Amino acid sequence: MIIRSRAPLRISFAGGGTDISPYMEERGGVVLSATIDKYAYASLRLTPGRDVTVRSLDYEIVAQYHVGCDMPYDGELDLVKAVLKNLNNGNRQGLEFFLHTDAPPGSGLGSSSTMVVALIGVLKHWHGLPLTHYEIAELAYRIEREDLAIAGGMQDQYSAVFGGFNFMEFGRPGVIVNPLRIDPNVVNELQYNLLLCYTGKRRLSANIIQNQIQSYQTKDQNVLKAMDELKALTIRMKNALLKGQLEEFGKLLHEAWIHKKRMARGISNAEIDGLYETARQHGAIGGKITGAGGGGYLFLYCEFDKKHIVAKKLEELGARPVDFSFEPRGLHTWEVRS
Repeated sequence: MIIRSRAPLRISFAGGGTDISPYMEERGGVVLSATIDKYAYASLRLTPGRDVTVRSLDYEIVAQYHVGCDMPYDGELDLVKAVLKNLNNGNRQGLEFFLHTDAPPGSGLGSSSTMVVALIGVLKHWHGLPLTHYEIAELAYRIEREDLAIAGGMQDQYSAVFGGFNFMEFGRPGVIVNPLRIDPNVVNELQYNLLLCYTGKRRLSANIIQNQIQSYQTKDQNVLKAMDELKALTIRMKNALLKGQLEEFGKLLHEAWIHKKRMARGISNAEIDGLYETARQHGAIGGKITGAGGGGYLFLYCEFDKKHIVAKKLEELGARPVDFSFEPRGLHTWEVRS
C-alpha cells in the first residue's frame, strides 16, 4: 500500500508580513490569499526492516535513518525529521518517503510549509489521527517556527490545509480562516487577467523577515505605518473581490505592493523594480512579488487586452510566464493499493 498526500501552493494577494509575531499578537494581522494548481506531494510506502528512507526530488537527496535514532537537525531534510519526531516517534515500521513540489524552494509560493502539511497528511492518514484542519495547520506552524526556529508567518500552513480563497485573521486568540464565496465568473475573470511569472531568482525569506521583525521591535514608525496601512488595504481588497470590482482590486494590489516594500530591506531590488515598472508601462494595473520578497514569482493584474504584451516584455527581460489555475481544494490524501 502507498499513501499519497497533496497540498496546494498559494498566491498571497496582500497582508503577508502582518501574520508574523509580535505584530499579529499586538495589533492583529490579516492575509488575503488563494491556492493554485501547483502542489507539494508526499508519498509513503511501508518497507521491510527498520529504516526510514527519504527521497527528495527538489534537493536531489536520498537519506536513510534507522528507526528510533535521534535524527539531529543538521540542515539536511530537517523539516522531514521534525515531522517524524512529532508524528512517528515510537514507530518501528520501516518507511520510505518520496517528496517533490511543483515550484522550487525559495519561490515565494509557500512550498516549504506546504511540504510540511503534505507530510503531516500522509502520517495522519497512516496512523489514523483525528486531527482537524486547524490542528494540522497549527502543528505545521509549530514544527517550522518553534521546533526548527525558522522565521516566518502563519499564512502558508493554513492556506495549504484549507485551500481556496481565504481571508485569514491572526491575533492573540488564534487564527480564523474565513473562506470567501466569490462568484465563479469573478474567479474566471480574475484568473484570465492575472499573469504569473517566475523571475528565476530564489531568495532566503528568513533574512527579510528577521529584518522586518527587528524594525517592528525597535518601533520604526515607517515600518509600523506600512504594516497598518497594508492591513487596511487587505480588507479593502477582500471587499473588492467579493463585489467583483476587479479593476479596483488591481489598483489596490499596486498600492499594497508600495506599502509592502516599506516593511523591510530586501523585499524588492533593482531587478524586481525593473520588471514591475516594465509591466506597468505595458498594461499591468498592479502586482507584487510572492512571499516575503526578494525573488521568486511576480504576479500581475493586467488589462485583459494587454496581458500578452506584458508577458512578452517580461520574457524579453528573462522572466518566464507560468500557466496556473485556482485550486479550491486544500490538503488531500488517498491510498494506492499495489
